[in-house]
Amino acid sequence: MTVFERLHMRSLAGATAWLNSKPLGPADLRGHAVLIDFWTLTCINWLRQEPYVRAWSQAYRDDGLIVIGVHTPEFSFEHDIEGVRRATTERAIDYPVAVDNDYAVWSAFDNHYWPALYFIDREGTVRDHHFGEGRYERSERTIQRMLGLERGFVPVEGAGVEAPADWPQLATPETYLGYARGERLATTTEPAFDKSRDYELPEHLPANEWALGGEWIIGRENVALQRVGGSITFRFHARDAHLVLSPGRRDPIRFRVLLDGEVPGASHGVDTDEAGSGQLGYGRLYQLVRQRGPVRERTLTITFLDAGVEAYAFTFG
Repeated sequence: MTVFERLHMRSLAGATAWLNSKPLGPADLRGHAVLIDFWTLTCINWLRQEPYVRAWSQAYRDDGLIVIGVHTPEFSFEHDIEGVRRATTERAIDYPVAVDNDYAVWSAFDNHYWPALYFIDREGTVRDHHFGEGRYERSERTIQRMLGLERGFVPVEGAGVEAPADWPQLATPETYLGYARGERLATTTEPAFDKSRDYELPEHLPANEWALGGEWIIGRENVALQRVGGSITFRFHARDAHLVLSPGRRDPIRFRVLLDGEVPGASHGVDTDEAGSGQLGYGRLYQLVRQRGPVRERTLTITFLDAGVEAYAFTFG
């Protein structure tokens, strides 16, 4: 017996709102197996896990499983309930979602990760947990045991940003851009925090480092463009490159992506075309690159044709 098998279902009463459901309490969950899924809409790890959670909800709903997504925001703009509602619709999530803007449910579970799964049996006891991606067969088997079932696994195939990462080729880590957690910024001048400064791209950018070009403010959780034409460059090694972006107080914001100084062509992401053009309409994760053919080290440059953009974190896959 693990420590989690001695714990019981925590309260959901601290949720600030609910989507797809009325607020759910102990009486609503009694007699059901429950899967709690902590997520935040910009998390690439959650996006790649979500096809499995969605499939489990649909496959085992009639057998007594209730899936509850708990959206606990990582970045400030993710507190916007309309953004959560939009993400819920885009991901075809039809199970209940507790909006946890005050971190009350997160704290009740003493959770520290996105995504995080908690498996709770019909008696309200936490039987298992898992943090991050992977381990899908074991997780589904846990659901079956809680429901007293034994059957084949549900077929799942993620597409677009939900597709599994190319782990053998992934050599660049998640990289935050704000100074609170930022690292690997290459700059020819001393960076200024919380005030505007002009930055120039260095002549050489080492692997897994990034740089700013143009006038930016480096804030606590993001970098904010102050003048049209600013750019961010990253030297990476991965099949996919993503960037969490928000338009701030202006939208839409046009941008252009180049790979090694050229248009991406067939290696464009789902949010760019072959010419590298894209448009930022609201805050979320944008897939800029998906390399076709052999994966190799590349230099990505994203240039913004309108001011006001806020950039938060690069992720790769």
